[in-house]
Amino acid sequence: MAGPRPPRPADGAAPPPLARRAFLRGAAGLAVAGAGVAAAACSGTPGAVSAPGAVAASARPTVSRRAGERPFPHRPAGTDMLPQFRHVVVLMMENHSFDNYFGMLGRGDGFTLGPGGTPTNANPGPAGTPVPVYRADSVCQNGVEISQDWTVSHGSWDHGHNDGFVVAKGSNDPMAYFTGEDLPFYYSLGRTFPLCDRWFCSTMAQTYPNRRFLIAGSAFGLVDDSYPQATTYRPGGFGTVFEMLDHYGITWRDYHTTLATGLLFPYLATSNAANFKLIGQFFTDAASGDLPGFSLVEPNYQTGSEENPQDIREGEAFAASVIDAVMRSPAWPRTVLVWLYDEHGGYYDHVPPVPAVPPDDILPDVPHDELDGDHYSWTGFRVPAVVVSPWARRNYVSHVVKDHTSILKLVETKWNLPALSNRDANATNLLDTLDLGARRPPFLDPPSLTAAPAVSTAEEDLCLALSPPDAGL
Repeated sequence: MAGPRPPRPADGAAPPPLARRAFLRGAAGLAVAGAGVAAAACSGTPGAVSAPGAVAASARPTVSRRAGERPFPHRPAGTDMLPQFRHVVVLMMENHSFDNYFGMLGRGDGFTLGPGGTPTNANPGPAGTPVPVYRADSVCQNGVEISQDWTVSHGSWDHGHNDGFVVAKGSNDPMAYFTGEDLPFYYSLGRTFPLCDRWFCSTMAQTYPNRRFLIAGSAFGLVDDSYPQATTYRPGGFGTVFEMLDHYGITWRDYHTTLATGLLFPYLATSNAANFKLIGQFFTDAASGDLPGFSLVEPNYQTGSEENPQDIREGEAFAASVIDAVMRSPAWPRTVLVWLYDEHGGYYDHVPPVPAVPPDDILPDVPHDELDGDHYSWTGFRVPAVVVSPWARRNYVSHVVKDHTSILKLVETKWNLPALSNRDANATNLLDTLDLGARRPPFLDPPSLTAAPAVSTAEEDLCLALSPPDAGL
């Protein structure tokens, strides 16, 4: 597939193992027990987007709204302001940066290419010698030494220099990337529907904090994947998007395979048990057109989420099946699906995180000398993100800055709901990617996408054999 990777420097100390299998066991038990309005709501002018480099690292974001405020304060909360679509579907995979997957896409802000189309991006090694990006030698990530924890992520960032990916982990593995030969479905997806090349994860930390931002607008101090006890922090106000939707009579479901993101707030397992459905129900609901107003669709986090050491093709095949089910659904004409990743997984990206609005007054739960000037006041690194909808703009790449709370802002804009935190109150709302004023949705007839390659059980088992998968998110 590719030539040998560059020589690896001496490995640094590995971070302690995460208590995610325990979370899976505990959570599994809990799970069982109009055009004018659209134009007014849209952030930015469609079709006239800023250049990719327009966001300076020193620029502080504008804080114009606060938690609890609605996008349209003079209209009642719960009012449907965007009737062109009825269903928002979120398909969040795991642990890849934009450059790691789409650096070679040839669309959006990817790698800088030299003679012969070889990328020239690099990071310094321990002795200062440049370590170039290189094509991964396998779609199986077995043995890959990367980390997305708070310390390594902030070391990789290096206060905006973005020059610590190799040194912070003591490995060249963060510099690996994949191509369209490795990910044919994803490359087809990213070349067809609106690609977001300024979508950042919400914080320079691991899965759980970023998924808390997705569903609650804040990590509430969490910085790692530690096991959330049943008495874990319960947010004030509406707490999570699920509770807010309940309050206003808007349907939702968390379709999960091995674990539901909603259970990062374990109390939801008892208060909203009926809304946590196994993945098979998603395909049934899509086929019948009975999708809820808001849904999360979740892969098998043991084998098919694309986190290392997994074979990335299994996750791609799952994502392809979900997107195909939506495009074939009777609900397709009224659906917006967002495909993205929870965080960068430790892989290199050439665009540094950007300043962000702190969600609240809760500081990250790390020693003061490890805060690194980040009080949730910076995003994390870029992740792949594509907006899939019949209303999606054709031939469009969005350079508008987004993070996971932009999904909350889309939901809040559609139904005029109060912001959960200061972060989502000031987030952009994805509407630049949609052409809601079109007489006919641009992709009303779903396009044909390149099929994802099949992965045999034997290949999957071989990939995971030497590195048993972490069973959590």
